[in-house]
Amino acid sequence: ATQGVEGHFSDGPRPWVTINEVGLSELAEIVGANEDEVVSMSSLTVNLSSLLVSFFQPQADRNKILIESKSFPSDYIAVRTQLQSRGLDPELCMLQASPREGEETLRTEDILALVEQHADDLALVMLPGIQYYTGQLFQMGKLTAEIKRLTDGKCVVGFDLAHAVGNAELKLHDWGVDFAVWCSYKYLNSGPGGIGGGGGPAG
Repeated sequence: ATQGVEGHFSDGPRPWVTINEVGLSELAEIVGANEDEVVSMSSLTVNLSSLLVSFFQPQADRNKILIESKSFPSDYIAVRTQLQSRGLDPELCMLQASPREGEETLRTEDILALVEQHADDLALVMLPGIQYYTGQLFQMGKLTAEIKRLTDGKCVVGFDLAHAVGNAELKLHDWGVDFAVWCSYKYLNSGPGGIGGGGGPAG
């Protein structure tokens, strides 16, 4: 090592302490957000857990989280753990949207029907941009708008973009998505150990 500790504050082009700012404008463009709405940091599941702490604010009568069935295992565990940490029973408070019998993918109208059914007690919806097992691309813009409408804006909407970032067109800002997380070692081609990222509304 030629810099050691001084590398954190070096006058060179990439001091380590501000390395998260490198490529920020490009990252914002990829996910369709403003620069002050995204960050490169940590790993996907750590970022998801951190954002759930901030965005999942259960009330006595609004305390459920909706995910898709057969979600990515670490997403399932993160949501389940979040509910347990708030003293909530995942068996009662974690809803799972499933495909119809004989079908492999989720219909948007079925997700929205489940949201409407729980419009008064749903606190957060967290879905993938692309489902890792089936490859289904979710209608993120439509889902966000309709979930907000059905719940009178009282439900937070987030997406795990692990398989969507760098792979599908994203417009997080225009869609009004509350939060999103992603990794960089898949379609952003950073390789194993690549830093994760996340985003939410500025301010």
